[in-house]
Amino acid sequence: MTTTDTDKSSNNTHRKPHLSFWQIWNVSFGFLGVQIGFSLQNSNVSRILSDLGADLSSLSLFWLAAPIMGLLVQPIVGALSDRTWNRMGRRLPFVLGGALVAATAMILLPNASMVVAFIPPIIFGLLIFAIKDAAFNVTFQPFRSLVSDMVPAEQHNLGYSVQTLLINIGAVVGSTLPFVLTNVIGLDNISEQGKVAPSVIWAFYIGATVLLGSVLWTVFRTKEYKPEDYYAYQNLNYEKIKQEQAVKKTLSERLSGYWILLKDMPIIMKQLAIVQFFSWFALFIMWTYTPAAITQHAWGVAVDWFDPAYITAMGGLPETVAAAKGAVMTGLAFYMLHKLCLLCFSLFY
Repeated sequence: MTTTDTDKSSNNTHRKPHLSFWQIWNVSFGFLGVQIGFSLQNSNVSRILSDLGADLSSLSLFWLAAPIMGLLVQPIVGALSDRTWNRMGRRLPFVLGGALVAATAMILLPNASMVVAFIPPIIFGLLIFAIKDAAFNVTFQPFRSLVSDMVPAEQHNLGYSVQTLLINIGAVVGSTLPFVLTNVIGLDNISEQGKVAPSVIWAFYIGATVLLGSVLWTVFRTKEYKPEDYYAYQNLNYEKIKQEQAVKKTLSERLSGYWILLKDMPIIMKQLAIVQFFSWFALFIMWTYTPAAITQHAWGVAVDWFDPAYITAMGGLPETVAAAKGAVMTGLAFYMLHKLCLLCFSLFY
C-alpha cells in the first residue's frame, strides 16, 4: 500500500516520502482499465452508432459529444478536485465516481437497441456516449494530478513513465479486444441492422469490468496525503490556503482568474497546446471515418451501404457487406500501429 507517513528525520520534514516502484505502480494502475475503456470507445463508437442507424454524413456530429464533454468537464473537475478533501482524499473520489458511471455506460451503450420501445436507439446511444465520455473525463483529470500529488519531484519521470506505459498497454488491449473475441474465442462479429455485434458487446462488458477493477485497486492501495501534510510538502501554509478557498468568488472573478492563469502559463505549455490541437484534429477524423474508408476502398463496399434509408429499402444488409463492415474492426490496424509506437516509446524512454 502507498503510505504517507512523514519521515521522522527533521531534515525531510517538508519532503514527500520516497515511493517504491510498486507504490508508484499502484497510484497509476487504475489508468490501465480507464484506457481500455477509452480505447474501446474510440475504436468502436463509429461502428456502434452506424449499426444503430446513424448515416455516414452525421457521424462527425455525434462525435462532437466527446470534445464538448472534455471542454466542459475537465476544467470543472480539475478545479473541484483541487478543493476537495474527504476521508478518501482529494482525487480518488472523482476517480472512483467517474469509473462507476463510465463502467455503467459501457454496459448500456452496445445494448441501446433494447430501449427501442421507449426511445430511438440512436438517440439513446448518443446520450450514453456523451455521459460515458463525460465520466471518462471526470476520471482522467484527477488521475493525471494524482501522480504529481503523491510522487516526489525526483521520481516524477518514473511516475509519469509508469502511467504512460499503463495507458498504452490499455490502449492496445482495448483496441484488440473485439478482434480477439472474434478470431480466438469465436464470437460473431456480424451485426444485424439496428443491433451491435456480439463481439463488440462482450468487449464492452469485459472493458467495463477491468475498468472498475483496476480503479478499485488504485483506490484501495493508495492513501492520499492529508491536506496539512500535502501543503507542507509544497512549502505552503495550509491555514492560509484554507482561508483563501473559503472566500466566495463571483463567476466573473473566477473567469478573470482563469484567463490570468491562461495568459501567464509557461511558453512551453502554449507551444504544447498548439501541437495538441492539431494532433486531436487528426485523431478525430481517424476515429470517425477510418472504418468507412477502409470498408469502401479495401473491400469495395459502396457508400450507399452506409445509408440507413438505403439499407431499409434494400431489405437489410447482404451478408457479404455486413461481414466486410465488421472485418474492418473499426480502423484497428491504424489505431494499433499508433498505440504500439507509443508503447515502445514508453518502454525505452
